[in-house]
Amino acid sequence: METKAITKTVRMSPLKARMVADNVRGMSYQVAIDMLSYMPNSSAAIILKTIKSAGANAKGIDPELQEGSLFVKKITVDEGVRLKRFRPRARGRASKISKKTSHVTVVLSDE
Repeated sequence: METKAITKTVRMSPLKARMVADNVRGMSYQVAIDMLSYMPNSSAAIILKTIKSAGANAKGIDPELQEGSLFVKKITVDEGVRLKRFRPRARGRASKISKKTSHVTVVLSDE
């Protein structure tokens, strides 16, 4: 059985979030939660929240499911919409600032 959880439009860079996601890909559910809870990266908290949500979705589908049998089958961090801002510069010009967002998708499986 596979369960899925998606967190959309999170205000973090996809490149920085992928570095954290690569560390927990393929791990068991409990080990991934333990590892993410002690990571200092700011994106670790968002990924932890998404993994816990996928675990809760699995418990909702099958209440007798053991958390020890789950593992992170697939985790992806895709680029979301960019927030476009401008900053004033010299001589009346403006420079563009692009604030990146991410979409985090987690798939847990017990097979």
